[in-house]
Amino acid sequence: WRMEMEDAHRAIPCLDGGLSDWSYFAVFDGHAGALVSAHSAEHLLECIMQTQEFKAEDVIKGIHSGFLRLDDEMRDLPEMSAGTDKSGSTAVCAFISPKNIYIANCGDSRAVLCRSGLPVFSTRDHKPVLPAEKERIQNAGGSVMIQRVNGSLAVSRALGDYEYKNLKDRGPCEQLVSPEPEIFVLDRDDEHDEFLVLACDGIWDVMNNEDLCNFIHSRLQLTDDLEAVTNLVVDTCLYKVFD
Repeated sequence: WRMEMEDAHRAIPCLDGGLSDWSYFAVFDGHAGALVSAHSAEHLLECIMQTQEFKAEDVIKGIHSGFLRLDDEMRDLPEMSAGTDKSGSTAVCAFISPKNIYIANCGDSRAVLCRSGLPVFSTRDHKPVLPAEKERIQNAGGSVMIQRVNGSLAVSRALGDYEYKNLKDRGPCEQLVSPEPEIFVLDRDDEHDEFLVLACDGIWDVMNNEDLCNFIHSRLQLTDDLEAVTNLVVDTCLYKVFD
């Protein structure tokens, strides 16, 4: 746990543009500063919804294009152009439609879906030691040391982190660190779906998927105050860390 607050989030229960029955939720875990996480929280949704693919109802391609577009546009921020800011951020977001849940993950923040008290789906943390991630890093001339990109960065995919994205002869998804999201589509099961958790590694490093789902499930038997439950999750994780 760090003293600085570099995380950001966004929650839109009802989207604009004729999508009032769609919702959007996202969590961003910043590192080396808060600029990228804050900017991503403010602009990722718009970048996705403004793509031609999303407008054409190709949600998966729209999300993919939106992530890459945001990452490319942030390069032109004054702090990035001047080299005074070297921050980056993970991103995990979910679009909830009447029939589906679209989940996109870039980095090691995680989404977990709980049904009937059990975790039935989880995104995959993008760590440098994963075979496909390690292969990309090595192909880009980098290395994985102490489970980090070039011995420094603990995630293999992220927004920002442009010092790891300088290879002119490679595309954005072939750099040492990739902004490419991994996207999943789940069918909604209104009878059994309980809740979807989006959280950064500050939670998942302390509680695994099963523990967190069981914890939240048990608390929701006692209260429907979601803010109180999520605050209790954070307090419990802090207690476990400092115990």
